[in-house]
Amino acid sequence: MSVFGFFDRVSLRELSQVDSIFVASVVSILALGMVMVSSASISISEDLHGQPYFFMMRQGLYLLLGVVFGWGLLSLPTSQLQKWGIIMMGLSLVLLILVLMPVIGKSVNGSRRWINLVVFNLQASEVAKVCMVIYVSDYLVRRADRVREGWVGFVLPLCLCSIFLLFLLFEPDFGASVVLLGTVMALLFLGGAPLYQFLLLLGAAVSMLGVVAVSESYRMKRLMNFIDPWADPFNEGYQLSQALIAYGRGEWFGLGLGNSVQKLSYLPEAHTDFVFSIWVEETGMLGGLFLIALFGVMVSRAFKIGHRAMDLSRPFAAYMCFGFSILILAQVIINIGVNTGFLPTKGLTLPLISYGGSSLIITLGSLFAIARVDIENRRTEAEQGLSVQDEESFK
Repeated sequence: MSVFGFFDRVSLRELSQVDSIFVASVVSILALGMVMVSSASISISEDLHGQPYFFMMRQGLYLLLGVVFGWGLLSLPTSQLQKWGIIMMGLSLVLLILVLMPVIGKSVNGSRRWINLVVFNLQASEVAKVCMVIYVSDYLVRRADRVREGWVGFVLPLCLCSIFLLFLLFEPDFGASVVLLGTVMALLFLGGAPLYQFLLLLGAAVSMLGVVAVSESYRMKRLMNFIDPWADPFNEGYQLSQALIAYGRGEWFGLGLGNSVQKLSYLPEAHTDFVFSIWVEETGMLGGLFLIALFGVMVSRAFKIGHRAMDLSRPFAAYMCFGFSILILAQVIINIGVNTGFLPTKGLTLPLISYGGSSLIITLGSLFAIARVDIENRRTEAEQGLSVQDEESFK
């Protein structure tokens, strides 16, 4: 234990035993992310900063910060995270309030979502999503009977979630709202909520988000452009039409790394929200399927670690793994859906791939927390094995 009292050192031997497929998939996605940020940002980096690798170097710094932050979480017992669940939820709510203040919050493209921390801009919604997962995971352990037996236990965390949604919509950040609400509802369902309650509230949530979607003219424009981007390909439908052109250029095998044409100031946000389009243009449909498969492997192994924690009677750790996995999976589905024209534009990055400090650091932190669960699972299995041996020797 360290001088802080709540850290628990992880040995190199324990670290080497973390699920190798999970680690390999994470490292592979991170490597591809660095390659794609480097490639997709060359043109805009040259235009804005006079040198082609500005965003690549910044992404490298964010990656280093993410590893440092993740290492801290790797040394933090999940029991400590469980104790801090309510405090973390309160702090994330404070961040959502602060980001709306003119002096503190930073506005980009009409949305006030960031707090300037000098080294990087902290996106409050990224922190809120992770903290809400930790809180709800703890809630499902403390109030398991209420969730399974009545409406009160099911509705209470959704009421707290609605407060977060309100501040997210003030920013506005509709995409983060959808991901947060969907993740909380999925966790409640995994926690044993009756199916009829889940379906009723799912219908209510979809209706509410539908009303929110059509309540603002710019959201309606996005919906119409998503349906037919070619109706106005040089104005409102420009971004999606350029993304679709990137897919057409890529065909099966792509133009080759670094050979994208759309990244040359044709496709806006090529290194952030639409980096997947550039990836497919350069590596083809096969490259896109390969990246999707990597995400599938990573998420499935994270679910497996969570399932093992549940088998070992460690429900908080299990729900936390499930929640983090759902968060990442939802963002991947929405981002790729937006890139391919199956979903309206949401402004969500592709985890571990898109350029951005908050997303990379927070996502890496959640993955390190999953690795911590795997380490604790192995410790528990070893302790239970010793207990069985002791009982047999006593007999």
